[in-house]
Amino acid sequence: MTQRLPPSLTPLDTALATLLNGLDPVAPVELPLTDAAGCVAAGTPLLAAYPPRDIATADGWALCANDLVGASSYSPLLLPMAPAWVDAGDAMPAGCDCVLDADAVEMSGPLAQVLAEGVPGQGVRRAGSDIANSAPAGAEGDPIGAADLLVARVAGLTKFSVRRPRLRIVNVPDAMATAYLIAEVARPVGLDVTMHTAGGRDAASIAEALDASSCDLLLTIGGSGVGRKDAAVTALARRGDLIAHGLALQPGRTAAVGRLGKVPVVALPGSPDHALAVWLALALPLVDRLSARRPRRRMTLPLARKIASGVGIAEIALLAEEHHAWVPLAVGEWPLQAIARADAWLLIPASDEGFAASAPVDAYLMRE
Repeated sequence: MTQRLPPSLTPLDTALATLLNGLDPVAPVELPLTDAAGCVAAGTPLLAAYPPRDIATADGWALCANDLVGASSYSPLLLPMAPAWVDAGDAMPAGCDCVLDADAVEMSGPLAQVLAEGVPGQGVRRAGSDIANSAPAGAEGDPIGAADLLVARVAGLTKFSVRRPRLRIVNVPDAMATAYLIAEVARPVGLDVTMHTAGGRDAASIAEALDASSCDLLLTIGGSGVGRKDAAVTALARRGDLIAHGLALQPGRTAAVGRLGKVPVVALPGSPDHALAVWLALALPLVDRLSARRPRRRMTLPLARKIASGVGIAEIALLAEEHHAWVPLAVGEWPLQAIARADAWLLIPASDEGFAASAPVDAYLMRE
């Protein structure tokens, strides 16, 4: 039986609120640092000071700066004994607080002459200067980035406590390119992604692939339209609870939402632009709730030109940053080249008619 859209489309806010209702963050897990990138931190372990003691940052002679006052090539300072030589990374000898270059000390047999003054801290990294004692590793609710992993490794951590929701993507045949797109934008935001292709485009084959036993969020890709071979929504209705089919969202009008038990399900259209729009506007907020992530960062810039939008349907605009302004690339319908160029996206509420040129708008970044 052919799927049909209802006479009135479900508002985006209504669909999202229904899916978020009763949705709790997943339990934290311990992951090796190599697997934690992009995941949302579930705690803030305290780090030991690094370096644990003063270390040399350059190869040279370790000395005490106060002992070198007045030393120069015209007035060499004779030392009673040869100073210690240190390589970068070596612990500083007791009583030494600077490192002089090799040519700043002249050795003549057992005698040493210093030909330059030193400054306390010259060529030295102080204890705790990189990482203060009891400093937190990352911030709970923030994604773990490369800099967080660097600090953790230097401090000797081997694991991070994170929230990593499990995402199952069910690809309806003929939508593989779109399925790869969604998987490739999902992994960097800290999801454990698995992909499965339904045995066919018929409702029975799709329903068989709708297994929510080992995932926290399930997405279907393709088969949500009203064509004769579109059966994803029918399959969802058979296996679980269909909440809405047809959203007041452009792109993404033919998307559907539902549940399999407690697991939220979003049926994304097979078209890449429509699927990506539904991912951004509907699936990503679910991911953030499951991850207990803090609100995503937005960037405010003026619009280079106006954006017009029809009242009654939420629309998503793709934006590029040029000359410290947002340049609209596409609204409502997205060419693939606009998706490739976009730096940010802007949700225009269904109650708005758009934004005037030069109006400041808060846009979400496509890549954080």
